[in-house]
Amino acid sequence: MDTVRPDPLRRRLAACALLAVGSVAIVPAAWAADALITDEEARLPDAPAAAPTRGISRGPGVRLATPDEVVARGFALQLAFEPRGGSRIDPASLKVTYLKQPAVDLTARLKAGLSGNQVALARVAVPAGLHPIRVSVRDTDGREGVLTFLLRAR
Repeated sequence: MDTVRPDPLRRRLAACALLAVGSVAIVPAAWAADALITDEEARLPDAPAAAPTRGISRGPGVRLATPDEVVARGFALQLAFEPRGGSRIDPASLKVTYLKQPAVDLTARLKAGLSGNQVALARVAVPAGLHPIRVSVRDTDGREGVLTFLLRAR
């Protein structure tokens, strides 16, 4: 009786199919984004607009390094702090607020990504829509730097 040998190409295809099926269950968990803003928080009413302020500040610069238009289901969030006058950033002074009524403190959600003069989170998620956020940080001389921005998520 002849023994039927499986075709080597079919064996390779079967092995690739098994790998692909196995990786489908693993990849989404590895790419899961942490919620920066929940759906419930996004439904809160907007906070009243604050009066614009102007003036020269020697406090640290705060810059959004992420584009202000992002994909809601997952994006990299980066904030950069620029100390001035030889001072350093005081990491304990970081305060991030979602400008809703009542205000939502997002600081604890961002602290994991705080390192040196930046916050860098590989993957966060927000609901689709417009999200006003205020970031403040102080330097070691006690001077404050503030950035208020509108994050657009689609």
